[in-house]
Amino acid sequence: MKRAVFEELSGLSRLIHDPSRLAILTALSACRGADFLFLQSLTGLTKGNLSGHLAKLERGGLVAIVKSFKGKVPHTAVALTPEGRDAIRRHWKQLAQLRRAAGKWSAPQLKPA
Repeated sequence: MKRAVFEELSGLSRLIHDPSRLAILTALSACRGADFLFLQSLTGLTKGNLSGHLAKLERGGLVAIVKSFKGKVPHTAVALTPEGRDAIRRHWKQLAQLRRAAGKWSAPQLKPA
């Protein structure tokens, strides 16, 4: 049982499970979309780090990015794709199942030397 849980842990999607990308995806799962500056404020990431993580998520098909201008100011809007919404939902469900399984473990009894 323990071995299967550890094998499942190692099988978590690295694209999603990275802490910064997990934060981005979780934030986006709570809304229809967000702009770059809001995500930056929410996650505390630098512009470069956020941009890099969003590019990876876009390449993975999990987010859609639309760049435009509001007047003369650039604006970047980000939203989950349907695949991204399903993926983050599955990821959190898998984590909850793993947490429940881990809660059933009992510590081995150590024998005195």
